[in-house]
Amino acid sequence: MTTLQKRQQRGKRIRKQIGDGTSQRPRLVVYCSNTSTYAQVIDDIAGTTLVNASSMKEKSGSTIQAAEKVGSEIAKLAKNKKISAVVFDRNGYAYHGRVKALAESARKEGLQF
Repeated sequence: MTTLQKRQQRGKRIRKQIGDGTSQRPRLVVYCSNTSTYAQVIDDIAGTTLVNASSMKEKSGSTIQAAEKVGSEIAKLAKNKKISAVVFDRNGYAYHGRVKALAESARKEGLQF
């Protein structure tokens, strides 16, 4: 099994445990590429993405600093849409580095999970 397949398998296990995102408590999904970090708030029942943010345009600083900016940005956008609580889906990634930085900065901005 490749590393990607293992991560996808872990992601499926995580989604089984946390369940689907609803309109009252949508799912905050994190994806990390080699260069960027992406976050989406998804309502799985309606099948829609409510808000999204990425670090694609951030070219300065480390990937962890960019992930912190994405976390604060996604929290602000969610607050504007009147979303205060989410279910955190780390998508098979370890809660370490970029994923941890994104989650902690989103919590600092007032997003609950």
